[in-house]
Amino acid sequence: MTSPIDIGDGGTSVVVSGEPGPKTKGEAVELAGRSPGRLMWMRFKRDRTGVISAYVVGFFFLIGLLAPLISKLYGKNPYTVYADERPDLFDSAGVPVHPNGGISGQFWFGLEPGNGYDVFTKLIYGIRTSLTISVVVTLAVVVTGILLGVAAGYLGGKTDYFIGRVIDFLLAFPAQLFFIASMPVVVSLFVSPRDETPTYVRVLALIIVQWFLGWMGLGRILRGTALALREREFIEAAKVSGASPWRIIRKEILPNIVTPLLVQSTYLLPNFVTAEAGLSYLGVGIVEPTPDWGQMFSKASTELVMQNDITYMFFPGISMIIFVVAFNLLGDSVRDAFDPKTAR
Repeated sequence: MTSPIDIGDGGTSVVVSGEPGPKTKGEAVELAGRSPGRLMWMRFKRDRTGVISAYVVGFFFLIGLLAPLISKLYGKNPYTVYADERPDLFDSAGVPVHPNGGISGQFWFGLEPGNGYDVFTKLIYGIRTSLTISVVVTLAVVVTGILLGVAAGYLGGKTDYFIGRVIDFLLAFPAQLFFIASMPVVVSLFVSPRDETPTYVRVLALIIVQWFLGWMGLGRILRGTALALREREFIEAAKVSGASPWRIIRKEILPNIVTPLLVQSTYLLPNFVTAEAGLSYLGVGIVEPTPDWGQMFSKASTELVMQNDITYMFFPGISMIIFVVAFNLLGDSVRDAFDPKTAR
């Protein structure tokens, strides 16, 4: 390594070889490039509401995923009829004799009036059932919306016209009434009305019914996005280079619809959770003894519970409110992170 050479008459030193000299103040600082995904993640992390909502939503999914383990550690399951196992805990009407629905160190959330199911295990298994159905419906809706919406927007012509008319036709159906009316019909396709309907058939029917009338909104949004993207310069360049329509959709359009896709998905899932709970509440969804969020609301609305144990409604009601509000706030935060120009 050589040292700087001094230049006479007060000149500055110059490095001939070896390590460079110290940086001066005027030297430019190298900037690190950041991808759009990284910028989105940085904006999201700065949103305290979004981060808290994400933790809450993750907590609910974790509870649903670990429901069997939690039940095993707790020492109870949602299927034991304590009205028969422990009749001393109930009065002649089937109401827990202890105050607040029988809440105690042994039964954390109390006992259900009537059959006497443990409320805590029934709630966590009910969350598991509702979230499983809603996640499957959301995935099916997303896949259908991508396939039909993007195809209609990019291909245009007769394809766009046909898919557009199908969407308009399905949007004319009143969704909630159609859900209620079609559930028995769909169930009867798998099981004779004279036979008892297995739980998996009811789950499958719920998924089919909600998917059938749940994909049109997302499909229309993705159709509009693809319609705008197909006029962009990079799409024209891909066409000139000889790329096939499938390759253009896969390589050019799909990466550019991630933003509306993620935002809309965060709004769809809580809507399907409440829709599934509503169907179970009305008696056309999941029925006892399979635990379900909506089924607990249906039980809480009976005269026996309303007159004797109003606290039974508290735990499923509060948990659903927290989940839906947290998921909607998460959707707002994801939207703002992708597009910081939007205002809440």
